[in-house]
Amino acid sequence: MITFTEAQLVAWLSPVVWPFLRVLALFTSAPVFSSRAFPVRARIGLALFVAVAAQPFLGTQPTISMTGPDALGAVFQQVAVGLAIGFVVRVVFAAVELGGEVIGFQMGLSFASFFDPSMNTQSSAVARFFGQMATFMFVVMNGHLLLLMAVLKSFSAFPVDQNFLQALASMKILDLGVDLFASGLWIALPLVGMLMFANMALGIVSRVAPQMNIYAIGFPITLTVGLVGMAVTLPMIDEPFLALMTRAIDIFSIQ
Repeated sequence: MITFTEAQLVAWLSPVVWPFLRVLALFTSAPVFSSRAFPVRARIGLALFVAVAAQPFLGTQPTISMTGPDALGAVFQQVAVGLAIGFVVRVVFAAVELGGEVIGFQMGLSFASFFDPSMNTQSSAVARFFGQMATFMFVVMNGHLLLLMAVLKSFSAFPVDQNFLQALASMKILDLGVDLFASGLWIALPLVGMLMFANMALGIVSRVAPQMNIYAIGFPITLTVGLVGMAVTLPMIDEPFLALMTRAIDIFSIQ
């Protein structure tokens, strides 16, 4: 009769369980992976597959008993690191959407709002469009592979132990808040400048020809200028998006 000791079971399961929890937490919070179109069973199965396939890359990991006193802290750490990786990628998406919000406000489309089921909030049409463009760029630039590489490299920067508070403190995720507003404004800056010039021109026209109804022609002109500006500047949005993604991934890749 074949028998197994508890130490043998822990030695076999521990290298798989902790990466599985971290990857599953990533899939729960990261864009695209956390979409409602991605079934929960598929997330669990893919997380388990990634945890098993990554064993040669992870090397020797500390063995923590799942029934010992350190297990709870280890679980919190894996979940915290996985959620943090997904959160920083959502910050990148939020920066692009912030640029869309500013552009939509300047174009006069801030009233055209839609319900965003992914965030359970109202978002403007332009912000929703920029969010979809960010999703397309994320898929095209193999962002899903970058996320998997980041979660695997995070085991070198944040090895499996029970010090989850120390891991969260060393990430310095709050610093990305500065990049969120700065990058969002930089994305919107060209269009804001174009729309400001159009508004100044409309102001001059209203002073030169007071009989002209500036409110009747102002909205079509700003809308046209905004759409033309979006068509011109949208191909250049990939550089700030890639820079933000690289900054976010590097947090968890520092050796």
